[in-house]
Amino acid sequence: MSALLVVGDTFRIPELRHEVPLGVPDQFLFAEVDRSRHVVVTSFEVDRIVATGDITAHAFEEYGYDGLIAQGLSHDLTLREVFAHACAALGIRAARVPDAFPLAVAERLREAGVEIAADQAVFDDRRRVKNVAELAGIRRAQRAAEAGMRACADLLTRAERSNGHLAVEGEPLTVELVKLRVEEAFLRHGSTADDFIVARGEQAAAGHDTGSGPIAPGESIVVDLWPRDRESACFADMTRTFVLGEVPDELRSYHRLTREALDLAIAMLRPGVAGADVYGAVCEHFEAAGYPTGRSKAEGTVLQDGFFHGLGHGVGLNVHERPRLGRFTDNLVAGDVVTIEPGLYRKGYGGVRLEDLLLITDDGCENLTDFPYDMEL
Repeated sequence: MSALLVVGDTFRIPELRHEVPLGVPDQFLFAEVDRSRHVVVTSFEVDRIVATGDITAHAFEEYGYDGLIAQGLSHDLTLREVFAHACAALGIRAARVPDAFPLAVAERLREAGVEIAADQAVFDDRRRVKNVAELAGIRRAQRAAEAGMRACADLLTRAERSNGHLAVEGEPLTVELVKLRVEEAFLRHGSTADDFIVARGEQAAAGHDTGSGPIAPGESIVVDLWPRDRESACFADMTRTFVLGEVPDELRSYHRLTREALDLAIAMLRPGVAGADVYGAVCEHFEAAGYPTGRSKAEGTVLQDGFFHGLGHGVGLNVHERPRLGRFTDNLVAGDVVTIEPGLYRKGYGGVRLEDLLLITDDGCENLTDFPYDMEL
């Protein structure tokens, strides 16, 4: 049986963070051999890693680190040699690695006689069922997302017309101001975000346009938040759509149909259900109302109106991970955390998207999202 190997740091490599639930900023090696888990790491991380559980931690010095430095090798070359020596000592002759495994390390291990094969699926499968620490982190991140959404809704609610524009306490109401308030809420709840979406008007129909500029009455404002919990490095994800002032009939219809789609999809979630089947049910719902979907479009065409994206995805140490709920698919398993995010859009005008975060349980699902769906403010 081949071993499993991962090389990197736990801030950028989710496969490592799942195995070693700590922030380790420097490159190290994780190996699982015959169900025994090992790390080869800088000496000052050894005690911290051992304290996390059933991992045997080896300092670099066990595998010739000092002598390699004395030879004048660079830091990178030294670590490659240390990892090769460690694999030999652990009896590793073949290993499966994730897609992001460093090429230079793979080449050195192959030179040392280790057969390396990329097998991302095995690492994805290990992360599908969330452990206790990850699920707790996802719940904290979700509370941060809801706090951010409340901050957004509060700011929008307090907007008033001033000189033909919307303003809050004399300051122009802009996407940038909303984002500032949302980020402050994230920080107060122990989370951060590299970016998120507050897309107004036609920006809301442009996929992952993160949004910018002044907010006007009567246009859709799609707010899609995915904060990351600092302690666990796990994400949450949620979306709501708001309109200031009178809601146009078109947007009101989009919202009704999208809420219906969300409800019917959530009702289908349970272990063993194929993500493609849930996606298909939502497509059928939108198609019956006269809107195109990714399922109904002609082959080779690019869909810009209607329901043009997937229905959902897994969430954990990545904001987008398996399982998939769309044209690509996975069967759900108990312990998955997934989003359901139907939407309707018209290019150049705007759109509506709603997104909840759900834990797949033994007999159904638990909705981790606690925030109203109201569009009117």
